[in-house]
Amino acid sequence: MTSAASVSLSADDARRIALRAQGFLGTPLRRGGGTPGGASGRVRGVLRHLGAVQLDTISVLARSHELIPYARLGAVGRPAVESAYWSDGHAFEYWSHAACILPIEEWPHFAFRRRARRARGHRWHVLQDKERSTRAVLDRLRADGPLTSSELGGAKNGGEWFEWSETKIAVEWLLDTGEVVCTERRGWKRVYDLPERAVPDALLHDDLDDRECLRRLVALAGQSLGVGTRADIADYHRLKGEQVDAVIADSGLVPVEVEGWSKAAWADPAALATIPRGRHRTTLLSPFDSLVWDRPRTERIFGFTHRLEAYVPKARRIHGYFAMPLLAGGRLQGRVDPAREGGTLVARQLSLTTPKAARPMAEALREAAGWVGCDAVRIERAASPEQAAAVTAELAAL
Repeated sequence: MTSAASVSLSADDARRIALRAQGFLGTPLRRGGGTPGGASGRVRGVLRHLGAVQLDTISVLARSHELIPYARLGAVGRPAVESAYWSDGHAFEYWSHAACILPIEEWPHFAFRRRARRARGHRWHVLQDKERSTRAVLDRLRADGPLTSSELGGAKNGGEWFEWSETKIAVEWLLDTGEVVCTERRGWKRVYDLPERAVPDALLHDDLDDRECLRRLVALAGQSLGVGTRADIADYHRLKGEQVDAVIADSGLVPVEVEGWSKAAWADPAALATIPRGRHRTTLLSPFDSLVWDRPRTERIFGFTHRLEAYVPKARRIHGYFAMPLLAGGRLQGRVDPAREGGTLVARQLSLTTPKAARPMAEALREAAGWVGCDAVRIERAASPEQAAAVTAELAAL
């Protein structure tokens, strides 16, 4: 699909627009004064600004959903982050880019996905007796209130770790189809509830047709990205390319041309209305951060190739188990694989794209250490002895 673009952007324009849209440049998200709900309110502001925060089981410095607001707001208290997501019905968990925390007001716009799951008839786990098992789950939730899968009867069937029990399969199927909802996690376990108890009445409906759902999610992706190609926009909430094609003309996004981009692009008109200005955030990014979760887009915008190596055999890893890119000055200038040893944050593997990145790397490591309760930072290994020495010297200077 092609666009009749009337606006041309330089590669730097697109990069700055993307940074601002994601909350890293000239953003009001970091201004804490007068924010309703204090730190939790600011975290909720980040969630609504991004439209989706990805969840993942890996926890190094913290879990990824905690790292997302930290990257934008700084050392906001971790209890405030959890409270922002999992209290007072502000958010729900569902399938977006992956398993994501989503603003509760977006519940109606995922009706198209709930309908599609329902029409498919099953998930990758197949129920032995769907009617009996799902009825049993719903009866328990009605009688006993919000429950985890363990409280419902157990998540595993006693076999391998990945073999779910019939109850777990049933409740996840009901989550897929919207007959139960998750608006809370306890100790990383999903807490399941009935939608009529957890979703505000004004939002508790699947009245929107597929086209209206898709139009909203395409518009939301465009706002969250600032500027993106068809593939970028589709990837944000894991839509199909043809779904984007069907609604993009009615999404409010405008066609643009971007220097060096071989594909047509669209931008949020609000992002084009003002020049991105302000202070750049220096921080470490989760590999699941929406600024970098789309690897081809990351390479196109930042000229930076990044891969998650957590599932790569240790001997074949280049940058480490959970290498976190360093964002500084609006560019990706290195990466570090962090770990904690008591009160020390250890950089197990570190690399810089330029010698000038030593100072921001040290600043990012020092801030991250303080956030997770460490009072020292140690460089274990770096791409070169010179890089290790430079970052160590900067840490000492700080």
